[in-house]
Formats: sequence, C-alpha cells, structure tokens
Amino acid sequence: SSDDVIELTPSNFNKEVIQSDSLWLIEFYAPWCGHCQRLVPDWKKAATALKGVVKLGAVDADKHQSLGGQYGVRGFPTIKIFGSNKNKPEDYQGGRTSEAIVDSALSSLRSLVKDRLGGRAGGSDSGRQSYSGGKKDVIDLTDDSFDKQVLKSDDVWLIEFYAPWCGHCKNLEPEWAAAATEVKEQTKGKVKLGAVDATVSQMLASRYGIKGFPTIKIFQKGEDPVDYDGGRTKADIVARAMDLFSENAPPPEMHEILNEDVVKKTCDEHQLCIVAVLPHILDTGAAGRNSYLETMMKMADKYKKKMWGWLWTEAGAQMDMESSLGIGGFGYPAMAAVNAKEMKFALLKGSFSEQGINDFLRELSFGRGSTAPVGGALPKINKVEPWDGKDGELPAEDDIDLSDVDLDDIEKDE
Repeated sequence: SSDDVIELTPSNFNKEVIQSDSLWLIEFYAPWCGHCQRLVPDWKKAATALKGVVKLGAVDADKHQSLGGQYGVRGFPTIKIFGSNKNKPEDYQGGRTSEAIVDSALSSLRSLVKDRLGGRAGGSDSGRQSYSGGKKDVIDLTDDSFDKQVLKSDDVWLIEFYAPWCGHCKNLEPEWAAAATEVKEQTKGKVKLGAVDATVSQMLASRYGIKGFPTIKIFQKGEDPVDYDGGRTKADIVARAMDLFSENAPPPEMHEILNEDVVKKTCDEHQLCIVAVLPHILDTGAAGRNSYLETMMKMADKYKKKMWGWLWTEAGAQMDMESSLGIGGFGYPAMAAVNAKEMKFALLKGSFSEQGINDFLRELSFGRGSTAPVGGALPKINKVEPWDGKDGELPAEDDIDLSDVDLDDIEKDE
C-alpha cells in the first residue's frame, strides 16, 4: 500500500486490467523467487515514475496459479505488457532496471496511441471485440435438449441461466466464452460450459428456481445441482472447472518401471513424478507387495488434483536410479519425488505408510522440504519384465557332491 505497484488477484484482475483503457506492465512473481526479490526496488521505482501514465501491477502467481496459468507463466519473474488487445498480452523483452522498464513502457505506450490514431481499437473495447463469434465452445441448451445433454451425461456441466437484456450477463459473456474454450482443451471435453436463455426456456428456469440473472449452476451425474458462487472472470471460472475435473477424475495410473520410455513419459509430462522402490518379491511375497501398492494408490488418489506421475520398481532392478536418488542405503521400501525439469529430487524420510507418505507429499505440495540435485541427466533405465503378480520363486540350487572332500584336511587347516 505504500508504493505505486498495484497488487492484482483473480478477483480484481478483470476490472483493473482487462476492462481498463490504460497500458499495463504486470509482473507475475513468486515470494520465494530470488530474481523477483531483486526486481522489487526497480519495479517500485518505475511504478512511481510512470504514475498516471502507465500502470504497473504484480501478481503472486504462486498463490494465484490459475491467473499465472491463464497467461502461460512458466517461470518467475515473468513480465507481460497488456496493451491495445488486453486478451493477447505481449512478453516484456527489456532489461530489469527501473530505466529499462520505463523506456519499454513508454515505447509500448507510443505503439498503443498510434494504434488508436490509425483507427485500430484499443483499451476496454478490445476485450469484447476479440470474442466476436467466440461462443463456439459454449453449448446452448433448451427445454427440449437439456435432460438428454446434461442430466444423462457423465460429464460435469457449468450452466449459465441468462436473459438477453441483462447487463451483467453481457459482461459475463466474453469471460464465459473464453473459459469454455480453455476448459474444453484442458479437460478434453469432460467439463462443459452451457448457456440457457431463461426467457425462452421458462420451464427450465422454473424447475431450477432461477430468480435473477445471470445464475450459474453446477450439474454432476447423480447429484442435485449446486450454485456456483465463485468469481465471474475467465480465470475464476477455469479454476473452478479444473477443481471439479480433478475431483471427478480417476486416480492416476501406477506404472512399473519397465524401460526408459515409461520413466521419460511419466516424468516429462508431470510436474513431479513419485518413485517408489519396493522390497524384492522374495522379501515380501505378492501380498506384501500389493499392500505397498495399495498404500501408494490411496495417496495417488488423495493427491490426484496435483496431476503428479507415479512409478514403482523392485529393489535392485534399477540400481543406477537408486544410486542417483540416494535410495538403497537405508533399506526398502523407499520413495522419492523427482522434478525432471529442474533435475531435483526429495526423499521420503518418514515411514512408508499412509501417514508418512501423506506428510511427505503435503510438504511437497506447499513447496517445502529439502531437495537435492539429480546427478546429471536422468539415470540409465534397464529393461525388465513386468511383475506377474505372483510370489517369487527361489532359484534352483545345484546339488553339491561332498564325497571328494577330505574332512581331515579341513581340520588340519583349522
């Protein structure tokens, strides 16, 4: 509050930025990021210098991940310029000093003014213009189609009941349309956004007690509809839809490490991959191993919103991996969480139990816990045969013929 940088959140972003005629430079940061901390004094200084000319904002993208995700933020700090088309911000390419920030802001401002001079719309109109005809992924529903499309569907639905004359509905329309497209992509159509003109489909409006506009309701198979009470921006709607998607998603798959492809695919496609090294089958038998896998499945289901990958292998099958993750020196079962992008891992120090694993994963989900670098690239992975689900068999022993052994000689040696 003591400086001129405007703190932005999902609840004020649309009003402050998207519907604004001003040029904005916005830094997406994380409180723990060293580069972000070093940028703070220059960012504040630039904000003061540009006061009344260009607005400088800041988004805690660690706390508001939906907002960072909406604009493709992958690292910190990320700076974006919201100019004439607020829905397509440009990446900031300038330096990190206050002088460089001011120069870049003024250059962008000149471009914005030239756009307006040339008749190209800018400011608050641009948000609405870019959605013209953009309702393609919002599904129109009527009295006739509603039951078949929604109530008999296995998908999750967010449905807006609106009236054509309603001002709030018109404001929501571009946000709803943009959210529908993103949700369709991210959930592969498993969560859908619909719209009902309640002045036409009056039976539906009456059935669901619609009193004001817009009213948004959430429909899930076998459950009574519930009111959506979140924010009205694209980011808010997408975040709620993704929560619903993860709540209804099956638990992630548990992959045995059989070859390099399994590890690469699982670790590259997920923020973290959780790797368990279970005792040898001769030490546990099938029942013991299945008990460990069941514990892992419970934890995978509990943390499925995190979209982590899950892997397991038998002790001794992947020695290079065990060595690179510091596993094996203190017994099995063991567990590590690997971030393949940053080549770092964290090791389960507690017990391999629901409580122990839960504590470990909870710390990871808050970004806490000690990490160590994985040595170089991901380790070499051996090709192995999948476990057949059975108890292990001891290798056959050769019969030893003791008839030639002279026991007297052994006694003399002793």
